[in-house]
Amino acid sequence: MRFIKNIIKLSVIFTLVLSFSNISSSSEKNYYKDLITDWSRIFPDKNRNAAGPKFFKYIIDKDITYKDFIEYNKLYCAVSGSLIDPNSEPDFIFVNEKETKKKICGNYYKCCIPCSCDVMKYSEVQKIKHKFSDGIKEFFVFTIKNPCNKKDFPNRVNKDYFCNGDKINDKQVYSINDHIVIGLLHDGKNCEKDEIDFVKSHQVTGRYCELRNNTPLENLNAGMGDIFIKLAR
Repeated sequence: MRFIKNIIKLSVIFTLVLSFSNISSSSEKNYYKDLITDWSRIFPDKNRNAAGPKFFKYIIDKDITYKDFIEYNKLYCAVSGSLIDPNSEPDFIFVNEKETKKKICGNYYKCCIPCSCDVMKYSEVQKIKHKFSDGIKEFFVFTIKNPCNKKDFPNRVNKDYFCNGDKINDKQVYSINDHIVIGLLHDGKNCEKDEIDFVKSHQVTGRYCELRNNTPLENLNAGMGDIFIKLAR
């Protein structure tokens, strides 16, 4: 009889645990689904080429926690504007800080390998503060110079997303001191020497990127190719 009672008790506990687990899962945000749902609002003309800045602006304008901000920013490529599979692994990279020129290390979520090379060579990082629903946080963001007066502004990019004449369109993208924020460097921090050595010797961020970054612009045909580079150089 006691054995039966114990079985019943264990069954009740298991049911409660399972129910709680289901409730927790159902209450978790589906960040990827949010971006899909709002795709046409973010990109009214459906042109997302090099439009990582549009995603960043959409996300930082939301009334969300810092955790939500981090999770949303894992799901798009700052270079290409493509969405990224939620289970993707980031590349560990370094980028020069705009003011100090020090190397800042962190994780970059990309849609394809060439984008890691492009963001390392053609962007800089800046540290900014922002007030989220759970408080003020500091973090590093990728930036590029104001591209709006370029004569060779890439025609496959919607210039209206970035520019209002020769000025940055602050209603569409987030800017700092005449630089456009294109995305978030996750877990950004000052690099240690061994971290720099790791990036330089890595098969992708070292060997492949050295080859790509020394290839003439007209010969690039992988990733976003000349589109982002023309925008950011």
